[in-house]
Amino acid sequence: MLRPELAAFAMPTPAQPAHVPVVPSASPAGARFAGLMGQVRDEVVDYIQHGSASAAAAGGLSAEGRAWQARLASPAPITADAPVEVAAAALAGVSGDTPQSEFLAEILPHATEAARRLGVAPELVAAHAALESGWGQRPLRNPDGSDTHNLFGIKAGSRWEGATADNLTTEYEGGVALRKTERFRSYADTGAAFQDYAAMLTANPRFRAALNVGGDANAFAQGLARGGYATDPAYADKLARIAARLQSGE
Repeated sequence: MLRPELAAFAMPTPAQPAHVPVVPSASPAGARFAGLMGQVRDEVVDYIQHGSASAAAAGGLSAEGRAWQARLASPAPITADAPVEVAAAALAGVSGDTPQSEFLAEILPHATEAARRLGVAPELVAAHAALESGWGQRPLRNPDGSDTHNLFGIKAGSRWEGATADNLTTEYEGGVALRKTERFRSYADTGAAFQDYAAMLTANPRFRAALNVGGDANAFAQGLARGGYATDPAYADKLARIAARLQSGE
């Protein structure tokens, strides 16, 4: 969960970042396939949005799309210099008809766009959302029981002008876990949550080390932890492990 004192650095409403992060450059081999992977990514996203998420790898894609999706879902990890299109397609190819795979299918387009703004691989953004929300199974709720769509546990600081919701959460003080009620931001939809997340990270200099790291999960996780994103002393390790799982296609 993002600590409330850090929320003061964030933009009060979703906004474009002050600078455009540099998307990691592709390797020569990756560059040759960038156009193809862009097509594959579009097919994956379109099929997820208009068809069954669990069937996306089974026959809704073109022959090239299916071939690349199968290749990218192999145990070979996505390297830090892989183009964003490759990472996005790999994320879409995570196998299994499970709540986790359904969660990834739902957030894929938003994670890909946020990743572009942050200069990181989509798996890292997806891993962060998975960690904070329990793979979408532990949503923060509005007073009426509806979903806040706050997948990143961003709290509502004094400068936040949007909707809020009080929820019970775990904070660590002196290494001791404590249950507390905190005020969180509430969003109209998932897309708004990802937009605010990207805007907050790019606007806050404390998270600069987490930006433009490509597929380096450890650098991303350490950058967030050292910037004070959460009070859990094991936060960076937890995030890096989830990201590594997504990068391996498991």
